[in-house]
Amino acid sequence: MMQAKLYLAVPCGDPAGIGPEIVLKAMKTAQLPAEVGLIVIGDAPVFSKLAADLDLKADFDSVVSYQELLEQAMAGGSRKILYTQNIVDMNHFAYGQISAMCGRAAYASAQTAVQLVQRGYAKAVVTPPLHKEALRAAGIEHIGYTEILSALTHTKKAITMFDTMGLKIFFHTRHLSLRQACDAVTKDSLLETIITCDRITKSSPAFDLSLSLAVAGLNPHSGEHGLFGDEELVSIEPAILEARSRGIDVVGPIGADSVFYQTRMGKYRAVISLYHDQGHIAAKTYDFNRTISITWDLPFLRTSVDHGTAFDIAGKGLADASGMVRALEVAASYTCN
Repeated sequence: MMQAKLYLAVPCGDPAGIGPEIVLKAMKTAQLPAEVGLIVIGDAPVFSKLAADLDLKADFDSVVSYQELLEQAMAGGSRKILYTQNIVDMNHFAYGQISAMCGRAAYASAQTAVQLVQRGYAKAVVTPPLHKEALRAAGIEHIGYTEILSALTHTKKAITMFDTMGLKIFFHTRHLSLRQACDAVTKDSLLETIITCDRITKSSPAFDLSLSLAVAGLNPHSGEHGLFGDEELVSIEPAILEARSRGIDVVGPIGADSVFYQTRMGKYRAVISLYHDQGHIAAKTYDFNRTISITWDLPFLRTSVDHGTAFDIAGKGLADASGMVRALEVAASYTCN
């Protein structure tokens, strides 16, 4: 068997959720190039329990607990490595339960994943879901992967993009209340987002640069010239006009009831969603399980599933791993090219 030339770091997510399950399932079914290996970070007893409870194979070539053993495993040709933690006390572990312990384990696995990339052991990070309440219970300030990875790498502004079977959606804002998200749509901030998204799309072969970048409207029918709100007139249209004056091929605002479908059909290279649910609803209605998230402008590539920890089905063998499979395959594709 060909020895892996590069590795993807895979933190476990919240151990009480479906993260470890979809990791084990995806390891079995993901079609990865022979030169790509995996380093999964999580507590070995959690994976052992899960494998026994669900009759899944924990298909690891090596289990390591510190850097020197990791180097030995990589040098020995291991392609599926478990980098074990010692955080989860199995006497207090339960599937589907919010706990500070599992929040700490999830955060620690993300920290280790970043360290593995920074030290040259891995090229990209692929993430299963976190649970925000568990992170908060653990006293973690940042409660989402984008925020956590940005803080760990001192990244000023990482950009989230969804990829749903070719439909590519960037987000102007993420975890804000709806009122705060509306207030965050200003000419200057949106212009910055347009410039950033244009730069990203021009740096990757994943985008068709013969197509325009689109901006979704905020209000119904993009405000109908001020009949349903003035954000389009005051902020969105001026930002687009300024971007166009700088040579950026961007159009809009286009009504949110149309622009996502049009982008899926190949009319635009990508669409900028102005707030969290606007783009999430479009992507997940199209294909909930296979929507993945790609985070740009970190020092490394990060791909992720775009669903939650599904505590209601954790430990029952019902989790659909297709999103995790796509996240692994997309990360492998980007890092190999």
